[in-house]
Amino acid sequence: MKYEHMEKTESGEERAFVRLKTLKTLWFNTGSLCNLDCTNCYIDSSPRNDRLSYLNVEDVQKYLLEIKENKLATEMIGFTGGEPFLNPSIINLLKSSLDSGFKTLVLTNAYRVLHRHKNALLELNKEKLFIRVSLDHYTKDEHDKVRGEGSFEGTLESLKWLYENRFKISIASRSLLGESLEDCERGHEKLLSSLGIKLDLKENLVIFPEMKSGKKLPEISVSCWEKLGKRAEDQMCASERMIVKPKAYDHTRIMPCTLLAYDERFVCGEKLSESKNKIYLNHPFCAEFCVLGGASCSSTY
Repeated sequence: MKYEHMEKTESGEERAFVRLKTLKTLWFNTGSLCNLDCTNCYIDSSPRNDRLSYLNVEDVQKYLLEIKENKLATEMIGFTGGEPFLNPSIINLLKSSLDSGFKTLVLTNAYRVLHRHKNALLELNKEKLFIRVSLDHYTKDEHDKVRGEGSFEGTLESLKWLYENRFKISIASRSLLGESLEDCERGHEKLLSSLGIKLDLKENLVIFPEMKSGKKLPEISVSCWEKLGKRAEDQMCASERMIVKPKAYDHTRIMPCTLLAYDERFVCGEKLSESKNKIYLNHPFCAEFCVLGGASCSSTY
């Protein structure tokens, strides 16, 4: 079976692997609970999924301290979920990162969840805070089909508030199967223009490949690097790691990237110093999102 053996593909070839080259981005999964129940969520976040506990300030600070003590070349701290703004400690988590001098990126669906934090966010709106808003598509029908009726308008309302208050914002979206990137970019440009939002979409729009597409995906072997014209050092797990806190364990541990939140086979230890082992590309997301999709969660601010 595909993806059964960590080091070999189904056909017996040596599976491709990636080594951590430099830890440029450290992600924190603030918890798997979400206010939306999106049909295509890659880690199945929802109002019911609490497999990952909420992180607290101490959980974050110990890794920020490890970065400083070991003089790691980390440029950015990212916060993802679930929905980060459901975490009761989110403002203090962001503040910890900003006070430590890091560029700080937080991902959000921006649907209603920002309302309770508006005043606190205005105080945190510093040069190094970046907010990325998720839109499943630039059309209401396609977005609401995935995220629920009314979520499109609610998200746009928050997006406009962020823009009008001069936050550094970007948008994460997806192209539908069969839709060209050019058409997708033009659709977003038209949408934002209708809202009076002017963003340089070359810098502030990241379009991810369709996840959970059901496509038959090849396993990535060592020989694929040359065949595909790709390099191991350009993959997300060569420069990123993610901190999670599984409810079943109630302590933090490290995963190779933002896409693999639960898979025990990919646990990289509890300290950053332990997370340098080979990461074998033994998951469909490795092919669909990273190698073939060419995407990275920190590819834009």
